[in-house]
Amino acid sequence: MSTAAPRPAVTGNDVAAGRYLEVRGLTEALAEPLSPEDQTVQSMPDVSPTKWHRAHTTWFFETFLLKPQLSAYREFHPQFGFLFNSYYETVGARHPRPHRGLLSRPGVEEVGRYRRHADAAMLELLDAEPSDDVTWLVELGLNHEQQHQELLLMDIKHVLAVNPLQPAYRQPRPNPRAGTAPPLGWIEHDGGLVEIGHVGEGFSFDNETPRHVVHLAPFALADRPVTCGDWVAFIDDDGYHRPDLWLSDGWGAVMSERWEAPQYWSHDGGGWEVFTLTGPRPLDSDEPVCHVSYYEAEAFAHWSGARLPTEAEWEAVAACRPLDEGRFLDLDVLHPRPAAGPTLFGDVWQWTSSGYLPYPGFRPAAGAVGEYNGKFMVNQHVLRGGCCATAPGHTRATYRNFFPPGARWPFTGVRLARDL
Repeated sequence: MSTAAPRPAVTGNDVAAGRYLEVRGLTEALAEPLSPEDQTVQSMPDVSPTKWHRAHTTWFFETFLLKPQLSAYREFHPQFGFLFNSYYETVGARHPRPHRGLLSRPGVEEVGRYRRHADAAMLELLDAEPSDDVTWLVELGLNHEQQHQELLLMDIKHVLAVNPLQPAYRQPRPNPRAGTAPPLGWIEHDGGLVEIGHVGEGFSFDNETPRHVVHLAPFALADRPVTCGDWVAFIDDDGYHRPDLWLSDGWGAVMSERWEAPQYWSHDGGGWEVFTLTGPRPLDSDEPVCHVSYYEAEAFAHWSGARLPTEAEWEAVAACRPLDEGRFLDLDVLHPRPAAGPTLFGDVWQWTSSGYLPYPGFRPAAGAVGEYNGKFMVNQHVLRGGCCATAPGHTRATYRNFFPPGARWPFTGVRLARDL
């Protein structure tokens, strides 16, 4: 009778290396369906080419971990620091963001070699029992890469949508539909003094801290996002042509951008169609509306006789609900799906009425990584909840996403609130 050899114990270093390889591998899996030409296009200044995302996330590990911590490390290319720095002014000069799509070189294959070069060195660093500070920076880098995975998907969606051929990122899988959206219900909250913000174990970004007390008046939060069917009713009631529903800046955007519907919607005379990462298809009235700006969300809330929630209201309700009720990144779907029941997380990011500002007592992280969040705390609005392009396990009740109020290319939707 033979016996199997004993399995070696899994060490903390093995776990760290496994997580590192898993996150880095997902980025490559997301890029795999794309041609080198796809990965080079920049369809507007806010969009970055896929190969840039792949290189920039590698630059993050090279700049903040490998060069300071691994004495034998040699950078892959002396000019990549200039090409792939995003906005870290204290690190050095950088290539202008609107010109990223002008870079035919380095090519996709060279970016792949860059990633493999850095990955081999990162595994060496992780095997050397890194300090708590280094471990935290690794986790920051992985969460940063997960954010870029989502950006990669929303950016390539824009790239493909402006192509007259409307090519699909991936071929559709059968039966992606989840069912019929339930009637809109409301989750009531008594208000009072509540605490929001991250505390305790587990990773968080610095903008989620410190935990602090806020006062809430009694309110109710919708138990599902606004659907495409709801939005069609808004359009049919002339919602995009009624200035009384809109903030002044929002109405200016409607006029200058000629908005008539959410981004990626089109009307062929026989009904609404929506462009998705699996190509164009008829609009599903039960799925959450997606790719709407803060301006559109606020106008819809006004039209419906409700309002948008504050981020504190959203978090006060979300803190009592499980994350696994939401639906996040699924490579077979890549699109919001009709709610199977009450849900707070996933499918679409939800605009709040809260400006993206520091919490009382906020202090950015020390060093150059302190530029990661704090410098953007102006002219942005907070979104909550994660979406169909968010990596599973990446978000939480305290997570604060943020975009300018006119942004429509993210996977952004709407959840209503009302006073009690």
